[in-house]
Amino acid sequence: MAGCNILIIDDDRELCTLIRQSILQEGIEADCCYSGSSGLLQLKEKDYQLVILDVMMPGFDGFETMEQIRKESSLPILMFTSKNDSASKVRGLRAGADDYLTKPFDMDELIARIISLIRRYTRFNGKDGQIRTYEFDGLTIDHENRCVITGNGEFELPPKEFDVLLFLAQNQGRILTKRQIYETVWGEEYIYDDSNIMAIISRLRKKTEENPGTPKYIQTVKGIGYRFNKEV
Repeated sequence: MAGCNILIIDDDRELCTLIRQSILQEGIEADCCYSGSSGLLQLKEKDYQLVILDVMMPGFDGFETMEQIRKESSLPILMFTSKNDSASKVRGLRAGADDYLTKPFDMDELIARIISLIRRYTRFNGKDGQIRTYEFDGLTIDHENRCVITGNGEFELPPKEFDVLLFLAQNQGRILTKRQIYETVWGEEYIYDDSNIMAIISRLRKKTEENPGTPKYIQTVKGIGYRFNKEV
């Protein structure tokens, strides 16, 4: 993890210091900001591989801060929520958080999640800028040739099917809402018509899954959207 930098946005200064000291042992450096507004300014000054963001902050709270970050960046965001606050967890995931932890948390678990999110992000955002072939367990997505390879061979997908699959895979492990998928792939304002997305997901599962009824790659997150399985 050498050379990686993360930004911690949390008004709890003692916790920020503790996290920073702990991740330094993994070769990860961290900057700390104690408000949403200062965090947004800091993101413009330096390149980061991850943002840790607390939900409860005075003034610009975590949700408002994340909304602004998502207008500019696809950086992975790990949110801190309060214990038993399921509403904040769901709202955070809908708004674009990649993962969350409830306070208080185990530091070893936080470090493990930080490393996992950074690895996933750098895997799909190489500094060389080259087009990639994405390798998963039993599935290869060839970005350059816009085709997929499964146990049944190599074949091309219709444009929208490929674009949806690629968007999900590039955000592996992150829950994506139907709005996010539609507005990214179609490039239009979401009109609350899920039939196109649902039909494409169904076709993708039939073409890429050994058992479409219990999908290995594209998982449904009930009431929110879809997620490309982070375990493959």
